[in-house]
Amino acid sequence: MARSVVIVGCGGFGREVRDVIDACIENGDDWRFLGYVDDDPSDANRAAVIRAGDHVLGGLNWLEEAPKDTHVFIGIATGTVKARIDHQVRMLGLAEGVLIHPNSTLGRDVALEAGTVICAGVRLTTNIRIGRHVHVNLNSTIGHDVDVADYVSINPLVAISGNVRIGERSMVGTHAAVLQGLTIHEDAIVGGSALIVRDVPRGVTVKGVPAK
Repeated sequence: MARSVVIVGCGGFGREVRDVIDACIENGDDWRFLGYVDDDPSDANRAAVIRAGDHVLGGLNWLEEAPKDTHVFIGIATGTVKARIDHQVRMLGLAEGVLIHPNSTLGRDVALEAGTVICAGVRLTTNIRIGRHVHVNLNSTIGHDVDVADYVSINPLVAISGNVRIGERSMVGTHAAVLQGLTIHEDAIVGGSALIVRDVPRGVTVKGVPAK
């Protein structure tokens, strides 16, 4: 029996999650996409959903009446928002899963927790732990012995070296590079194309080469 799935958020990344679901279905997975839930979809996002042949089911309260076997993925990048929505979904007792694009590679001993989305071209090597509702975007690489905590967003073309720790709700910007053995603490933001050469404190935004 096909597994029903909805996406929270019909913005750009939510629609990219839909593309991952399509690729998984084409690869033989048994997902059945129901639609998006979004409390305040913009006219442009709603129009993009309709052009793709999908629809917005309603706001988050739609999930209150959803069958318990409905799988929910959060298509929103902001860590604090992901954490809040995840709490709501868990309270409702809805189903959990992961999405892995077939054009990605996972090595040995890679653990992915519920809600995580692995996009096309991602390369995960070995001995990696990735928490709840983590987004690993297009063509990013994660090296050995990396620990990525809950609600992190790793944007496209990021390169994370081995033995790195990334704290909850952090975001790593497009084309950033993180050198080996460093820690990006909770709620930090790494700017696009930044080179991380030292630990990033909690709640701090860094950018530049080297990042400051």
